[in-house]
Amino acid sequence: MEKLPPKPSILKIYLVFTKFRLSFLVIVSALSGYLFVGGKNGMEILLLMFGGTLVTAASNGANQLWECEIDKKMMRTSKRPLPMGWMSKKEAFIICCVALIVGEFLLMNINVKSALLGLGAFLIYVFIYTPMKQKTAWAVFIGAIPGAVPPFLGAIAATNEFSFVPGLLFFIQFTWQFPHFWAIAWVLHEDYQKAGFFLLPSSTGKTKNSAFQIAVYSLALIPFSLAPWYYNLTGNTTLIVASALGAAFFFLAYRLFYSCDDSDARKLMFASFVYLPIIQFTYVFDKL
Repeated sequence: MEKLPPKPSILKIYLVFTKFRLSFLVIVSALSGYLFVGGKNGMEILLLMFGGTLVTAASNGANQLWECEIDKKMMRTSKRPLPMGWMSKKEAFIICCVALIVGEFLLMNINVKSALLGLGAFLIYVFIYTPMKQKTAWAVFIGAIPGAVPPFLGAIAATNEFSFVPGLLFFIQFTWQFPHFWAIAWVLHEDYQKAGFFLLPSSTGKTKNSAFQIAVYSLALIPFSLAPWYYNLTGNTTLIVASALGAAFFFLAYRLFYSCDDSDARKLMFASFVYLPIIQFTYVFDKL
């Protein structure tokens, strides 16, 4: 019989349950949107960071609560707090509710639109994307919507207006979501299948059909990431950095198309984590 790992501290259990590291990365993206549109209020930044982190944590926790039994089937999720019995479902539910309520309260203190965006992202992620994952690969499209909200929310927090620039930031991250998530789905394809998830873009699985679509979206990121430069929102640094990063990212996607190898999918996956914050903060530092 496999020896179970020792039970971690309560703090670590809660951090794992809410995927705190992932939540923090999401909020860094929101911060880039806030700064890009000229936000400078220190209190608003604190409210955005803490409020956004808590709402994201509530989303991550609610996803695990919903998929508790499914998580037991997959190697990468079987040692999460709920499958391991380190916390009860009631405790998990309370944590999610408290995180959501407090997070929404903090965002509300910035402006109503920010709070509504945070709540909308939570509802789509938990109640539409999560149950869709076992039914159709279109779940990735739905999941890309809340996944692209952070920079949009950050910009709205600063401007309190639904306008072109926040929408542009949303669209860039929305496009990035597809090669990012499909690279993850490629690497974890066999594990996902144990849970009944089929999230690659082609029903043929890890084939050139799926790899081709990953490459197409990676290629599309190049012109889309140049949009802030094209609309004179940023300078020539964006032209150089976005072109170079986009070309490198597409090269990795093309390598995956050429090889259909898990190692190339893993490289693309890690590159996607690096690509996004670099491109977003290039926009911030290159504002005209």
